[in-house]
Amino acid sequence: MSGQQGETAEQSIGEFTLAGSPGATRTTVAQAPRPDAEWELPDGFANVYYGENNSGIRKPVLMADGFNLGRSDLDRLYLGLDGDFALLTELRRRGRDVILIGFDDRGASILDNARTATHAILRTTAEQQGDATLTVGGFSMGGIVARYALARMESEGIDHRTELYFSYDSPHRGAVIPIGLQAFAHFIPVANNFARQMNSSAARQMLWRHYDNESGTVRVDPEREKFLDALMEVGGWPMRPRRIAVANGRGDGTGLDVPPGQVALASTGKLVYPGTTFFTQAEGHEVVVAELKRLFPRGGKTIRTSGFPALDGAPGGSLDSYGILGGMLKRFGATVDLRHPDVCFVPSVSAVAVRDLDQPEDLYASIDRMAPQESELDEFLCSSETTGHTAITQELCTWLLDRLPN
Repeated sequence: MSGQQGETAEQSIGEFTLAGSPGATRTTVAQAPRPDAEWELPDGFANVYYGENNSGIRKPVLMADGFNLGRSDLDRLYLGLDGDFALLTELRRRGRDVILIGFDDRGASILDNARTATHAILRTTAEQQGDATLTVGGFSMGGIVARYALARMESEGIDHRTELYFSYDSPHRGAVIPIGLQAFAHFIPVANNFARQMNSSAARQMLWRHYDNESGTVRVDPEREKFLDALMEVGGWPMRPRRIAVANGRGDGTGLDVPPGQVALASTGKLVYPGTTFFTQAEGHEVVVAELKRLFPRGGKTIRTSGFPALDGAPGGSLDSYGILGGMLKRFGATVDLRHPDVCFVPSVSAVAVRDLDQPEDLYASIDRMAPQESELDEFLCSSETTGHTAITQELCTWLLDRLPN
């Protein structure tokens, strides 16, 4: 590899994102069905799919898309939600009308995208045949968007007619992207998709801790603080609907097999960020979580954290964060030592709103042994096995389907 090729390789590494919503794999050959209606909404849009034997909207289930960079792809979302377990097919078979809510920018502020969800709810009630109540929720960030939209409508005296609110592995108490990975996004010497995603408003609002590239500090981002304040101003939660949630992580305190303080990913050859090494999050003060090194321009940086629990192995829905970066490194010519491709993204205690993430005893708490009233939700379910973030499983989806209003 020539110097020019090496420089191009290092610059191109960041053209990926970490998905936060269900999506069909790129190898799928299936096609999503054509929607029965398509709505243009402020800052977004929606696709409407009538239930079996319905000629219009009768029993609506509204679902908001999750986090990523750029515009929602509702065909891909449909296929992702109808994959290993055919959630949308089953909803429509039961006579439910599916309304998928997409956003012009999935990385925009949750407060802005909640406006899209609000208009989708209002249009649904305006066009609905009959008086059946609504089910409204979302996947990952979509669950937070729906939560805020419904709560704000209540605070403004708007009747949303929603009987059931649900969230699917949504980060009610925060999500986790390893700090070393966040820092690496900005270590890439050119503007890139990963850095744009990590610096997006939605990422800043949802991440438990955010790496600030300008100061090199790790903190609760000011945008998160403002968002949480805005959420509290509208009551925190919608109070009229029944509130339920599912978590892709386990509820017995058992996390991923990711020991703290170990190599997660390293570029071990002589090309493409040679010597760059990421370590799994460990407790302690000034703990090294990444050694970043590059050739073009030559540079290096050590990334440290203080006061963090062992987040990467915590019980929760997993994301192949290191696996995605490792694949990109290999694609551009690096030799890679990938030991822990998957780490915790949305801790179970966050997805079911029972604990914050700051203390190890909370992060690794056995949710199954807690009294139900310790959650801010009316009812929830944690997965019996650790599954990928927003993985559409029979266990979780059957539980949700059984709780739909009559």
